Amino acid sequence: MAEISIEEIKRLRELTGVGITDAKQALQAADGDFDKALSEMRKKGLTKAEKRGEREARAGLIGSYVHDGRIGVLVEVNCETDFVAKTDEFKALVNDICLHVAASSPEYVAVDDVPAEAKKATEVEFTEKVKSEGKPDNMVPQIVEGMLKKHFAEKALLEQPFVKNPDQTVSDYIKEHIAKLGENIVVRRFTRFVLGEVN
Repeated sequence: MAEISIEEIKRLRELTGVGITDAKQALQAADGDFDKALSEMRKKGLTKAEKRGEREARAGLIGSYVHDGRIGVLVEVNCETDFVAKTDEFKALVNDICLHVAASSPEYVAVDDVPAEAKKATEVEFTEKVKSEGKPDNMVPQIVEGMLKKHFAEKALLEQPFVKNPDQTVSDYIKEHIAKLGENIVVRRFTRFVLGEVN
């Protein structure tokens, strides 16, 4: 059995938001391999986070960020209680989402928010493009579906690679905070202003 230090237990606890006992057990189960323990705890935490995703979130914060006097962002992020809304972790999350919106200019919160007419128009455009490239007719719907998925994922905030860590999506980053803070967290809406541009 590998020797497990209290520092590693504390570190795992801080990164995942679990109790000391759970952190210690995870390290023991991973035979002292910190990264393996962290990965397992995140999976468990994210599973809990998925369940929390069904709970009502009406508290929270409206965050703002102005970059260089040229780009301005307002974002509403909701959680379940004022207690969590006032924590430094939640405030930092809201700030990070503001920074991300400023940098990555998403158009929608989620893919589901894309209006049906926008999806249809893009589908028609992509279908014509694929057909003009001479692809076999039976392959066209499949190719177009893949193109649509990629196209709208790039425009949806939750699907975009998180600006501070492109290895994870914004959605994954939020789920980590759901696991840590123990409450459902929802990005309700955002607005992005660019100097001289009219929406």
